[in-house]
Amino acid sequence: MAHPDDIEILCAGTLIHLKRRGWKIHLATMTSGDCGTKTESSDAIQRIRFAEAARAAKLMGATYDCVGEKDFHVIYTVELLRKVTELIRRYNPSLVFTHPPSDYMTDHEGCSTAVRMACFAGGAPNFSTRAASPATSTDHVPHLYYADPVEGKDIFGDVPPVGFYVDTTVTTALKARMLACHASQRMWLKVHHGLDNYIQSMKDWSAKRGNECGTKYAEGFRQHLGQGYPQDNPLKKILGPLVR
Repeated sequence: MAHPDDIEILCAGTLIHLKRRGWKIHLATMTSGDCGTKTESSDAIQRIRFAEAARAAKLMGATYDCVGEKDFHVIYTVELLRKVTELIRRYNPSLVFTHPPSDYMTDHEGCSTAVRMACFAGGAPNFSTRAASPATSTDHVPHLYYADPVEGKDIFGDVPPVGFYVDTTVTTALKARMLACHASQRMWLKVHHGLDNYIQSMKDWSAKRGNECGTKYAEGFRQHLGQGYPQDNPLKKILGPLVR
């Protein structure tokens, strides 16, 4: 996803379910959050937020990568596509989760487009990247899922439809612990967004989604079903009745 803490807010509950069922989980963000501060220098806050993201990933038992973009610079370009494609080729994932195409800021939207294209380009040997030769191209197009937009609304304030829900009631406690690792975000969100308790805000949104599908907490997703992408939804088989 785009920034440190986006994963924890939007889809970590589902990823924890997968981890507990034996899946290998690799977390990645486009930036390390160089502009998410009113007090620290860019270099200092990047070190702080990278370390916070790595600690959160460790709680889940996942790896963590940062693509190396800057905040407000996550715009879809060929160079960004090459970086994200390298990441896709490195891990050759079966399932990929990212932001929806329409979200409250362009970093999220640029991330969504780059991830979508990298899932497709990873298997095209003639699309070259700096680190990956044709021999390392992926052997499939992964299943691609879009998490909810932040606060569940697009840039016009409209509520997009939900393709399906995942019951995250039993994983929300760990999800909250992971989000708490991003301590530097509380002051930034308080000053810039007017949002003080970001952990409670995450729980409130999860509770809203849970109420919609008859459980305490849930996360909402839509699957990318364009031509050339897988059409089945393996999460239904993997997570069983947790998918609603």
